[in-house]
Amino acid sequence: MTSEIAQTPKPPYYAVIFTSERTERDKGYVEMANEMVKLASVQPGFLGVESAREGVGITVSYWESLEAIQNWKRNERHMIAQKLGKSDWYLRYKTRVCKVERDYGFEKD
Repeated sequence: MTSEIAQTPKPPYYAVIFTSERTERDKGYVEMANEMVKLASVQPGFLGVESAREGVGITVSYWESLEAIQNWKRNERHMIAQKLGKSDWYLRYKTRVCKVERDYGFEKD
């Protein structure tokens, strides 16, 4: 996964927030998570991703449009990962899709 703050364009754009609680089973999770980031990064409309896990995991992916998000959701390999998530990796999860209308930040010199 990634440990950097995504460099997103000037709004508007969209964010998909995936919050999850894991099971004890690993069963290929790390490999699939890495594959999903690589695969998403070459999808049309993908802008970036941020992820953190300490108990509850949060992954936020950024997209140019709702259409790009729908296309990613229907990606064949991503659909396999979704099924494995339900059967093996997650106790529960929640996905939220948001329109980013404003963003701002700070970076120390």
